[in-house]
Amino acid sequence: MEMVLLIGIQATGKSTFCRERFFPTHVRLNLDMLRTRHREKLLFDACLSGKTKLVVDNTNLTRNERAQFITPARAAGFRVVGYFFESRVADALRRNALRRGGEQLPQKAITGSSNRLEIPQLEEGFDELFFVKLEADKQFSVEPWKS
Repeated sequence: MEMVLLIGIQATGKSTFCRERFFPTHVRLNLDMLRTRHREKLLFDACLSGKTKLVVDNTNLTRNERAQFITPARAAGFRVVGYFFESRVADALRRNALRRGGEQLPQKAITGSSNRLEIPQLEEGFDELFFVKLEADKQFSVEPWKS
């Protein structure tokens, strides 16, 4: 049983990484798709009670936001793995500008998220934590977390 938590500001590649790495093996929880925290919690609780692998594909910017997933997942016996995405505002704004239609976010959303971002720590309850960088060739490099 595993819960994966993706962490980073918008337009850093989290959803693309999720599709590439976890689509065939994990249930994806994404607030953009589910639209409400109530629906998100229902699906989250179902995954925990069903002992189903899941990935939380949201920004998960603060320690408190992450704890809402980490605490119950650990209590249910899940292994918790975090992937922190390099969150440079200039890079995110550039990628956001390439998005089409309704996928493009207001610049304020990205800069505001950056201001709220708290760097994750293993002590939050992660069994493993990784640093993810979206390279120029649109490939992801994943490295073990360095505290």
